[in-house]
Amino acid sequence: MGLDKILSIAGKPGLFKLLTQTRSGFVAESLIDNKRVSVGLRSNVSVLSEIAIYTLDEELPLREVFIKIQEKENGGKTSIGHKEEKIKLEEYFFEVLPNYDEDRVYSSDIKKVIQWYNLLHDNGIVDFSEEKETVNSEEE
Repeated sequence: MGLDKILSIAGKPGLFKLLTQTRSGFVAESLIDNKRVSVGLRSNVSVLSEIAIYTLDEELPLREVFIKIQEKENGGKTSIGHKEEKIKLEEYFFEVLPNYDEDRVYSSDIKKVIQWYNLLHDNGIVDFSEEKETVNSEEE
Protein backbone atom coordinates (compact mmCIF):
# COMPACT_ATOMS: atom_id res chain seq x y z
CA MET A 1 0.00 0.00 0.00
CA GLY A 2 1.39 3.36 -1.01
CA LEU A 3 1.21 6.70 0.74
CA ASP A 4 -1.62 7.75 -1.59
CA LYS A 5 -4.04 5.68 0.53
CA ILE A 6 -2.76 6.93 3.92
CA LEU A 7 -4.46 9.98 5.43
CA SER A 8 -3.93 12.44 8.22
CA ILE A 9 -7.24 13.79 9.55
CA ALA A 10 -7.22 17.06 11.48
CA GLY A 11 -8.40 16.62 15.05
CA LYS A 12 -7.82 12.86 15.07
CA PRO A 13 -4.60 11.25 16.33
CA GLY A 14 -2.41 9.10 14.13
CA LEU A 15 -2.89 8.06 10.53
CA PHE A 16 -5.73 6.42 8.66
CA LYS A 17 -6.03 4.00 5.77
CA LEU A 18 -8.59 5.01 3.13
CA LEU A 19 -11.11 2.18 2.74
CA THR A 20 -13.91 3.49 0.56
CA GLN A 21 -15.63 6.63 -0.64
CA THR A 22 -19.23 7.44 0.21
CA ARG A 23 -21.68 10.08 -1.01
CA SER A 24 -20.93 12.31 1.96
CA GLY A 25 -17.17 11.64 2.32
CA PHE A 26 -15.30 8.44 2.96
CA VAL A 27 -14.60 5.66 5.44
CA ALA A 28 -11.12 5.28 6.89
CA GLU A 29 -9.49 2.87 9.34
CA SER A 30 -7.12 4.00 12.09
CA LEU A 31 -3.60 2.57 11.94
CA ILE A 32 -3.44 2.89 15.73
CA ASP A 33 -6.46 0.83 16.86
CA ASN A 34 -8.04 -0.37 13.56
CA LYS A 35 -11.31 1.43 14.34
CA ARG A 36 -13.27 2.68 11.37
CA VAL A 37 -14.38 6.28 11.13
CA SER A 38 -16.67 8.06 8.73
CA VAL A 39 -15.18 11.34 7.54
CA GLY A 40 -17.22 14.11 5.97
CA LEU A 41 -16.19 16.20 3.00
CA ARG A 42 -15.75 19.26 5.21
CA SER A 43 -13.02 17.63 7.33
CA ASN A 44 -9.46 18.79 6.86
CA VAL A 45 -7.73 15.73 5.41
CA SER A 46 -4.20 15.41 4.03
CA VAL A 47 -2.99 12.54 1.86
CA LEU A 48 0.59 11.64 2.80
CA SER A 49 1.67 11.38 -0.84
CA GLU A 50 0.77 15.08 -1.27
CA ILE A 51 2.77 16.36 1.73
CA ALA A 52 6.25 17.84 1.26
CA ILE A 53 8.94 19.19 3.59
CA TYR A 54 10.61 22.52 2.88
CA THR A 55 14.33 22.41 2.17
CA LEU A 56 16.62 25.29 1.25
CA ASP A 57 16.46 24.23 -2.41
CA GLU A 58 12.99 22.78 -2.99
CA GLU A 59 10.06 21.01 -1.41
CA LEU A 60 10.95 17.37 -0.79
CA PRO A 61 8.06 14.88 -0.92
CA LEU A 62 7.36 13.19 2.41
CA ARG A 63 8.01 9.75 0.95
CA GLU A 64 11.60 10.82 0.15
CA VAL A 65 12.04 12.02 3.73
CA PHE A 66 10.75 8.62 4.91
CA ILE A 67 13.27 6.91 2.61
CA LYS A 68 16.09 8.98 4.15
CA ILE A 69 14.93 8.04 7.67
CA GLN A 70 14.72 4.40 6.59
CA GLU A 71 18.29 4.52 5.25
CA LYS A 72 19.57 6.16 8.45
CA GLU A 73 17.83 3.58 10.63
CA ASN A 74 18.70 0.58 8.40
CA GLY A 75 15.02 -0.17 7.85
CA GLY A 76 14.10 -0.02 11.53
CA LYS A 77 12.14 2.41 13.67
CA THR A 78 13.61 5.79 14.54
CA SER A 79 16.23 5.90 17.28
CA ILE A 80 14.41 8.91 18.75
CA GLY A 81 10.83 9.21 19.95
CA HIS A 82 8.46 11.93 18.78
CA LYS A 83 8.09 13.18 22.36
CA GLU A 84 11.75 14.13 22.75
CA GLU A 85 12.88 17.69 23.46
CA LYS A 86 12.78 20.19 20.61
CA ILE A 87 16.58 20.41 20.29
CA LYS A 88 16.96 16.61 20.05
CA LEU A 89 14.24 16.42 17.39
CA GLU A 90 15.94 19.14 15.36
CA GLU A 91 19.37 17.46 15.68
CA TYR A 92 17.91 14.15 14.51
CA PHE A 93 16.09 15.77 11.58
CA PHE A 94 19.27 17.64 10.61
CA GLU A 95 21.07 14.27 10.39
CA VAL A 96 18.30 12.92 8.15
CA LEU A 97 17.78 16.03 6.04
CA PRO A 98 20.73 18.44 6.44
CA ASN A 99 19.27 21.09 4.15
CA TYR A 100 15.77 21.34 5.64
CA ASP A 101 14.52 24.91 6.03
CA GLU A 102 14.71 25.59 9.77
CA ASP A 103 12.54 28.71 9.40
CA ARG A 104 9.61 26.90 7.78
CA VAL A 105 9.83 23.42 9.30
CA TYR A 106 8.73 23.58 12.93
CA SER A 107 9.45 21.10 15.71
CA SER A 108 5.76 20.10 15.58
CA ASP A 109 6.28 19.10 11.92
CA ILE A 110 9.34 17.05 12.85
CA LYS A 111 7.34 15.32 15.62
CA LYS A 112 4.63 14.38 13.11
CA VAL A 113 7.14 13.02 10.58
CA ILE A 114 8.83 10.84 13.21
CA GLN A 115 5.51 9.69 14.68
CA TRP A 116 4.08 8.92 11.23
CA TYR A 117 7.20 7.03 10.13
CA ASN A 118 7.10 4.83 13.25
CA LEU A 119 3.35 4.25 12.88
CA LEU A 120 3.75 3.21 9.25
CA HIS A 121 6.68 0.96 10.24
CA ASP A 122 4.57 -0.68 12.97
CA ASN A 123 1.88 -1.42 10.38
CA GLY A 124 4.28 -2.93 7.87
CA ILE A 125 4.01 -0.03 5.43
CA VAL A 126 7.68 0.38 4.64
CA ASP A 127 7.81 0.61 0.85
CA PHE A 128 8.08 4.33 0.23
CA SER A 129 9.19 4.05 -3.39
CA GLU A 130 7.21 6.06 -5.87
CA GLU A 131 4.33 4.13 -7.36
CA LYS A 132 4.36 4.45 -11.12
CA GLU A 133 1.76 3.18 -13.49
CA THR A 134 3.22 0.55 -15.73
CA VAL A 135 2.73 1.30 -19.36
CA ASN A 136 2.94 -1.59 -21.76
CA SER A 137 4.83 -0.18 -24.76
CA GLU A 138 4.61 -3.43 -26.69
CA GLU A 139 0.93 -2.89 -27.49
CA GLU A 140 0.77 -1.23 -30.91
